[in-house]
Amino acid sequence: MRAVLQRAQRASVHVNGELISSFDSQGILAFVGVTHEDTQNDVDTVVRKIAELRILDNEKSVTDLSAPVIVVSQFTLYADVKKGRRPSWNNAAKPEVAESLVHAVVEGLRARGLDVGTGVFGADMKVELVNDGPVTIIVDS
Repeated sequence: MRAVLQRAQRASVHVNGELISSFDSQGILAFVGVTHEDTQNDVDTVVRKIAELRILDNEKSVTDLSAPVIVVSQFTLYADVKKGRRPSWNNAAKPEVAESLVHAVVEGLRARGLDVGTGVFGADMKVELVNDGPVTIIVDS
């Protein structure tokens, strides 16, 4: 499992012009990709990293500050671009597998008492953020 965490001052997700999730204070926008071998152990690792990494102001975590998180599924994190000009998506898990594991990440964060928004799995989303820093961290489980 791979997560790209972006510290943001604000972030939002729209689908078909409708606001799905947003926050207007410092938080984390987490893009999460799933590959074929991922299990609950990978979910647990990513949840722990999102919740506990001290990447917000004053070396605080989202847990320390009760900061918001938006989780967006992104299979393109497993693009293979080694050959040619067209990415291969062979390393990304099938949608039925990926959706349940991304949902498990969301539920794991909520179980920690965090305010967690989401995108819409498989939808054409418009994601906006004001990257703070910028701080972008890649987490591989």
